[in-house]
Amino acid sequence: MKADESYLESVKKQFLYYKMLGEKAIDQIEPEQLFVSFNDDTNSIATIIKHISGNMLSRWTDFLTSDGEKEWRNRDAEFENDIQSKEEVLDIWNKGWNCLENALENLKVDQLSDIIYIRNEGHTVIEAINRQLAHYPYHVGQIVFYAKQLKNSEWNSLSIPKNKSGNYNAEKFAKEKEIKNFTDDELKRLK
Repeated sequence: MKADESYLESVKKQFLYYKMLGEKAIDQIEPEQLFVSFNDDTNSIATIIKHISGNMLSRWTDFLTSDGEKEWRNRDAEFENDIQSKEEVLDIWNKGWNCLENALENLKVDQLSDIIYIRNEGHTVIEAINRQLAHYPYHVGQIVFYAKQLKNSEWNSLSIPKNKSGNYNAEKFAKEKEIKNFTDDELKRLK
């Protein structure tokens, strides 16, 4: 596999990994906890999801042909806590991720060095992907952190559980060396 093909496969897996982390965190809390905000300067999980989805729809719709900050996007409204149900939260979440996944599936290796714009600032396609691959995990991390604080019972770890690093490493080092994406095993574990 060529480096560019490997890059595309890697980013697809990494986005999927963070999508699954967010979903596994959401699954561990009660529906009403999606709407909890600790103070006026924090966003609820539902609001964070609304923002992520708004960003995804703006950035990935007509990804190669129009500015990533769409005229129809109302970023400020993404931070209004006006979602009413878990079903609505998940619908908004899935719309954003589906838009991202469709854009990546249609992307060709020879387009990776093309220039696209976000707020009139030129990025190569690789730079634009990397920008979002930093942005979305940042917010998924917020979701996971928030969910851990809101959880009323024992948290089902989404990474290496506390005090289990030795066991985790022993399993990894017991296997033959191989070249693969770190998400291969993690995605299986999260399913």
